[in-house]
Amino acid sequence: MKRKTIIGVIGSASCSSSIADIGYIVGKEIARRGAILICGGLGGIMEGACKGVQEENGTAIGILPGDDKEDANPYVDIPLTTGMGEARNIIIVRSSDAIIAIAGKYGTLSELAFALRFDVPIVGIATWNIDIPILKAKNPRQAVNMAFEAIKKAKGTF
Repeated sequence: MKRKTIIGVIGSASCSSSIADIGYIVGKEIARRGAILICGGLGGIMEGACKGVQEENGTAIGILPGDDKEDANPYVDIPLTTGMGEARNIIIVRSSDAIIAIAGKYGTLSELAFALRFDVPIVGIATWNIDIPILKAKNPRQAVNMAFEAIKKAKGTF
């Protein structure tokens, strides 16, 4: 059996509704492509993405910073508690075939650094504007397409 692609979505736990809507559309596109979503499992970008996944009957995994599964947003299918705080960010990145960063603050920045360290392809929408190799997407559909293309290229199946 072929393993499913896992796309990580990273971004702030609190954000404007317009930014959360970007996460929602990204989540829908991930599920439509048959991939699994992995994220931090909380609110904001993560909740938007998980909601989009659920509406397309996909699977959302939440890697939670604390010890309580009930902290997960209501759209997470598989809540995994870590008790690790933000150190759980490395689990999200290492489990992802590609990362889509949407806006975000310092937690997102740490995930970007881990992705760079471990050669995980990164696609960004309205995220950190720093001099690192992030593929810049203009909209959610383009971000998901770019993530899948980056995975193909990284695996040499282009």
